[in-house]
Amino acid sequence: MTSAAELPASTGTNLTPNETMKSTQMLDPLRQATGVYVTVHGHFYQPPRENPYLDAIERQPGAAPFHDWNERIHSECYRPNAFARVLNDRGELVGIVNNYEYLSFNIGPTLMSWLERHDVEVYQRILEADRKSCERLNGHGNAIAQVYNHIIMPLANERDKYTQIRWGKEDFRSRFGRDPEGVWLAETAVDYATLKALIDEGIRFVILAPSQAQRCRLMPTKDNPNPEWHEVGGSQIDPTRPYRCFLKDSHSSEKQKTNDKGLLTNDEPYIDIFFYDGPISRDMGFSDVLYNSSHLAGRIGSAVRGDHRPAQLISVATDGETFGHHKGGTEKTLAYAFTQEFTHRGWTVTNFAHYLSLNCPTWEVELKPVTAWSCAHGVDRWQDDCGCGGGGAWHQKWRRPLRDALDWLRDRLIQVYEEYGRLLFRDPWYARDEYIEVIRDRTPENVTRFLARHQNHKLTAAEQVDALRLLEMQRHALLMFTSCGWFFEEISRPEGTQILRYASRALELAGDVAGVQLEKGFIKRLATAISNVEFFKHGAEVYRQLVLTAQISFRQVAAHHAITSLFNGQRSTLSDRLPTNNDRTSTASAFQKRAYCYTVNELDYQLQRMGSLTLAVGNLNLVSEITWESEHLVFAVLHLGGWDFHCCIQPFQGRRGYSQLKEKLFGALQQASAAHTILAMVQLFGEEAFNLQNLFAEERHRLMHLLSQETLTRLDQLYTQTYRDNYGVLMAFHRDGIPAPQELQVAAEISLGYRCMMTLRALEQDISEPKSTWNHILELEAIATEAKHLHCRLNIPEGKQMLEQIILHSLWQLLHDPSGTSDADIQCLERLIDTGYQLNLGICLDRSQELYFSRLHNHIVPQIAIKTANQENLTYSRQLLKLGQKLLVDVNYWLTSSN
Repeated sequence: MTSAAELPASTGTNLTPNETMKSTQMLDPLRQATGVYVTVHGHFYQPPRENPYLDAIERQPGAAPFHDWNERIHSECYRPNAFARVLNDRGELVGIVNNYEYLSFNIGPTLMSWLERHDVEVYQRILEADRKSCERLNGHGNAIAQVYNHIIMPLANERDKYTQIRWGKEDFRSRFGRDPEGVWLAETAVDYATLKALIDEGIRFVILAPSQAQRCRLMPTKDNPNPEWHEVGGSQIDPTRPYRCFLKDSHSSEKQKTNDKGLLTNDEPYIDIFFYDGPISRDMGFSDVLYNSSHLAGRIGSAVRGDHRPAQLISVATDGETFGHHKGGTEKTLAYAFTQEFTHRGWTVTNFAHYLSLNCPTWEVELKPVTAWSCAHGVDRWQDDCGCGGGGAWHQKWRRPLRDALDWLRDRLIQVYEEYGRLLFRDPWYARDEYIEVIRDRTPENVTRFLARHQNHKLTAAEQVDALRLLEMQRHALLMFTSCGWFFEEISRPEGTQILRYASRALELAGDVAGVQLEKGFIKRLATAISNVEFFKHGAEVYRQLVLTAQISFRQVAAHHAITSLFNGQRSTLSDRLPTNNDRTSTASAFQKRAYCYTVNELDYQLQRMGSLTLAVGNLNLVSEITWESEHLVFAVLHLGGWDFHCCIQPFQGRRGYSQLKEKLFGALQQASAAHTILAMVQLFGEEAFNLQNLFAEERHRLMHLLSQETLTRLDQLYTQTYRDNYGVLMAFHRDGIPAPQELQVAAEISLGYRCMMTLRALEQDISEPKSTWNHILELEAIATEAKHLHCRLNIPEGKQMLEQIILHSLWQLLHDPSGTSDADIQCLERLIDTGYQLNLGICLDRSQELYFSRLHNHIVPQIAIKTANQENLTYSRQLLKLGQKLLVDVNYWLTSSN
């Protein structure tokens, strides 16, 4: 059997090496296919991690010291690739490269939404990179779309396939301002039904693994109407060329005609396919090839075919998180390879769409029936105990029951959606396909326009809520099939729990609209999904322990607001402006804020303190920004001091009843008895009560920190006194090289850390006062010296971030207001940077470095280049250049030329 890799080139004439070189020199590789092209594709993706009730990611301890995994991977990968460093041999910055400008990439819509919210600078750099690649590559941008929330397409029903593609396309179009030419399939999972949906939606190409091809052949020509098929099922396909894939039932010799290249075409549906180079892609993920740009270029160069074909594409594909997260610092390798190594070898950095525009497929391919890039068993990794992703002795017998339970639920939700959706929408499924417009923009104006466009009659307020509930039910029905839920070895992992939470939310919404009770049948099916963890036993127990406990009601949101109102700075500011009387009561009548995805309209609020007791009573209207459902509730919260709270919630039952309730509660408080007040609350509200534990995690942690602050401050002062009293003893131990007593060493570290934090806070306040700033820097230097002598490690993450921001702020002021700065300001900043390193806090000055580097080329260097500049400006510019040395930026050339 002959493999495609051994077959001769299919287009052009065979040229001698000299003839090929002469021909290449005459052609522009950006406009005509000639020479070697290189494409590195990054599949950037994070699963949706938002709490289904809050539309926000809660703290994930495993990602520490970051808030969650999105934030951690962003710090290690997404941002570094937007500002990739090119360094000299001294480790100094010589260039910043936006790798997205050269990478072919897809970024999952759920991840792009997160980036848009949390780092708009990086988000804009990604959009800008696509625009610049369009300009460089004849209108073909680096970005391609992705099926919306990473579901395994061959396992989806037909309707879900189309919605996933349509949502992915619309999300892409709204961000990049153009239609996508290609789509990344989750796990590259594909079958012919998926290809048909892609073709129907106007997608031109996809990227697959070489193992997914079954056979290929030259496309028929007039001279050769029936070329021989070549079996390539063992990953033998030649990945240096694009292929055309026709739908399996579309071949029709009766319709064949010859195109302008002499190829016979049959005018039947097709999609073009690129197969990435498997061995190089594996090496990028599992060897050290990415740690050196020369090694990477050499590895890619080894795949270049020497058969004199006019053009060939070497393409690799891997998880985008490889570049910086899985392999730290390798975004620098890419930056240097794209801008130096590849061009030095005469290669053209391109993307798939651009290459396809230059080199139309002359080969066709047939695929294996159902395949993916990360499972050797088709797509069994997402439905069966196939062994892929296993963890030692752990089984994956839970996969099939989980898949079956979710399929069962999906089908029941379809019935609910069709039955109740037809009462509200002209076309319920068309409305679902266009619901992505609401997901992207939930402003009331946009939602109103959407509903007006799809309603089959003028909807009442209650019908609008039901319409949005139905659409949200369908959104969660799609989210519950996110592939990550099956990818690993255990159902109780966070990924499995997350998709079950989406299922739970879909169940709840179905019950709200239709009154159907599907949860019992769903849990019964989950009971057959056997867990590897003895504590859980099976999926039903995972659902009870990890899913039901995470459900959130309107009353919990109200309790959250009530308890946090006692500590809310904004509330305190408002209350301080209101009249108070002798019993220390404050009232308010109109207050609005957001609590995650809820709008809190506080209609009345009254707070009274009596000794150590604080009681707040109010009524509010809560509105979900997602479904527009609302509830009018009354709350009362009693703070007994410390960690003890007693909070009650009930529906608002009229102004008179509410006034009487307030009167009784504040009357009970006048007796200064916690027991009496709680008894009154129970009589008025019933037994159900909320406390600190019922708060959402983020706010609970914030309040725990506030409540413990007084104690921590006292402890800091005690440790400081201990340190001062025993300073001489501690120094003696270190002088003689004897391990110091742990108690004294800990006291020193806590004392110096506390002192450092106090100084940094003071510096932050006095940064615009030169004299105070110098004093604070001198104090920080003294702290650094003591810490060094005593071998203390200052563990103050908040101080690290604060110092980074102070340096960045100072640098920005210095660079953007030169008229208001002096030599002393520059020296002060240099000293502060030095001190930051001496404190050994692990400060990262990347953002300061990026700011300086941009200003260097846009303002500082042009100022030096102006021959007519006065001596004062030149002196100032030279001082700024020396500041660049502190930031590890290579400025030697300009420093030398300015002398």
